[in-house]
Amino acid sequence: MEIKGLVDTETSLTRVIAAPVVAGSREPASTLAAAKEAGYADTTIARLSGIALPDVRAAGGAATQTAYRIVDTAAAEFPARSPYYYATIGEQDELRKPDRSSVVVVGSGPIRIGQGIEFDYSCVHAAWALHDRGVASVMVNNNPETVSTDFDVSDVLIFEPPCVDEVEHAVRATGARGALLTFGGQTPINLARGLAARGISVLGTDQHALDLAEDREKFDAVLGKLGVARPPGRTALSFRKAREVAREIGFPVLVRPSYVLGGRGMEIVYNEAQLLAYAESAPPILPHAPLLVDKYLAGTEVEVDAAFDGKDIIIPGIFEHVERAGIHSGDSTAVYPTQTIGPEMEARIAEVTLRLCKELRIRGLINVQYIIYEGKLYVIEANPRASRTVPIIAKLTGVPLVAAATNIALGGTLKEMGLDRGLLPRPDFVAVKMPVFSFSKLRRVETMLGPEMKSTGEVLGIDVTFAGALWRALLGAGITPPPPGGRILLSIADAEKQRALPIARALAKEGYELYATTGTWRLLEANGIAATRVNKIIEGSPHVVDLIAGNG
Repeated sequence: MEIKGLVDTETSLTRVIAAPVVAGSREPASTLAAAKEAGYADTTIARLSGIALPDVRAAGGAATQTAYRIVDTAAAEFPARSPYYYATIGEQDELRKPDRSSVVVVGSGPIRIGQGIEFDYSCVHAAWALHDRGVASVMVNNNPETVSTDFDVSDVLIFEPPCVDEVEHAVRATGARGALLTFGGQTPINLARGLAARGISVLGTDQHALDLAEDREKFDAVLGKLGVARPPGRTALSFRKAREVAREIGFPVLVRPSYVLGGRGMEIVYNEAQLLAYAESAPPILPHAPLLVDKYLAGTEVEVDAAFDGKDIIIPGIFEHVERAGIHSGDSTAVYPTQTIGPEMEARIAEVTLRLCKELRIRGLINVQYIIYEGKLYVIEANPRASRTVPIIAKLTGVPLVAAATNIALGGTLKEMGLDRGLLPRPDFVAVKMPVFSFSKLRRVETMLGPEMKSTGEVLGIDVTFAGALWRALLGAGITPPPPGGRILLSIADAEKQRALPIARALAKEGYELYATTGTWRLLEANGIAATRVNKIIEGSPHVVDLIAGNG
């Protein structure tokens, strides 16, 4: 019945269709007031009804204005004094404003694939950094399973979803100086334009700079001005245009909607047939999220996290991805420090990162992802926010990146904080970050890795050698490699067969018993690598499933 009530409310809103609200018919006003009382945000009501946002806000008068009520953490045994609030309509406001300067920190909302607990780490450390500066922190987040929503992390906790309406209400109600959007991942970043339009101060990297980094054409112009290469590509507002771009730059191409998190809707396509299949199955392209079509370069991917104060930069280290480019950074195994990249290229990466920060006018954190292809450095993207690797690089190096970015947002500098500047020296250990997947529970998910994120966690292995760190990471991820003499099944795509030969040869040399599907088996046999042929499922039993089940 509750769901039916929501459906009925939305249906009534769609029937209003911009009828007079403040003056004129009472019916639209009562409908809007009922929607507000049901908990609909003003923005949602405006979108469903077609009524201008200012009129929606005015509908119902004071009786439908947002108020904050305190959460009774004492179970009515004694008056609750926890600064823990939820928003409601038409009630007495119980919010106690901070007695000093305050700043709103916007969390990431529900944890999901593509936006995990790593961003909550950044939000919590931002709140702590504000506290250390004597500034009250106001946390806006609605996930009870995160640390940021513990009532003792921030000075004020508003348990509401991170959306434009709620953040604006929080800033105005608490008298905050503005909002920090760069710690909760992509969700808060997507609020920047709406908040700026409503006169809310976006602290740190501002809305203009965020748009420069997120808008494809503007970012391309920045790279062109700096003389920095990026994979050829363009923006397409239709799939017809995407096909034209793909033909022009040549397959394979990487296609994805802009302004998305976790690589959602991203795919590598190798021909027009695959592009057509993508067009039929991909999420709809919105006007504010056009399709990006880039040439796919199968090089080495690296990424850096840095903090920039307008003059100086600190880069704790550079992560090198073990997989070739094309695997989402959240799903890739990454090693710090880099293992195959020379000091000249590392210096080039640091230089380009600094120049990007200056041109984008970054004030705080930035994550830049690069491809090294045939000895040349290409920029994939720059994310003007905290990334998934910030907690890891901060832990490995001891550099308080989030605290540094928070202080920068409030006008501080790296020099004032006593932090080193530039690319920091390589450590005397090796660390490997490895993703953890939940394919045993998410049974209908394609297990092949690609540009769309699928991992649900990660582990860290540390040792004095890369091999040792990788082994520890494998064990931490619950992966126990088969001992020598164990069986390994190989089924390699045609495009990868030649590249897989050295790996297959090394496995055979280590004493593993190799099994291969027909095409791969022929390649191995032709190159003197012993293997047992096994059928694909469509070829009949005994096939690969029988082999995996132990019946082959």
